[in-house]
Amino acid sequence: MKRKKTNAMRMLERADVEFEVNYYEVEDAHQDGETIAHSLGEDPEHVFKTLVLENANHEHYVFVIPVTETLDLKAAAKAVHEKKLNLMPMRDLKQVTGYIRGGCSPVGMKRLFPTTLDETATLLSYIYISGGERGTQIKVAPQDLITVVEGQYADITQSVI
Repeated sequence: MKRKKTNAMRMLERADVEFEVNYYEVEDAHQDGETIAHSLGEDPEHVFKTLVLENANHEHYVFVIPVTETLDLKAAAKAVHEKKLNLMPMRDLKQVTGYIRGGCSPVGMKRLFPTTLDETATLLSYIYISGGERGTQIKVAPQDLITVVEGQYADITQSVI
């Protein structure tokens, strides 16, 4: 079955970045990142999720963290020089980013938002990010991702206990 290219794939191709597309079976219910990692036959530490936050003025920020971790809201705000950030309401996700929950990629959003990748990615030769639709993951080098999204690294997670 031929699959269509997503905005994320097109943007990575335009930037001449090496990447690999991997597909997994989508269930009706939302799947957590660890389940997706196992579907890919990967260690969950290599699979990252994309979170979109906003400040009081509804300016948006993108954070990419391991699926096994939780975003530290204070550290995230500090990383982008904001006093406080909150998760963007789910109902606004598609309108703001062009993506839906479970398919939100840090690459190829409607606009290039300030993007921060958790610094643990620097320890890995590759990570998986959403490919821009549910059931699609992109394997990419963290440094290539940072370059494409004009992002930064920061310590923005707290371990799930």
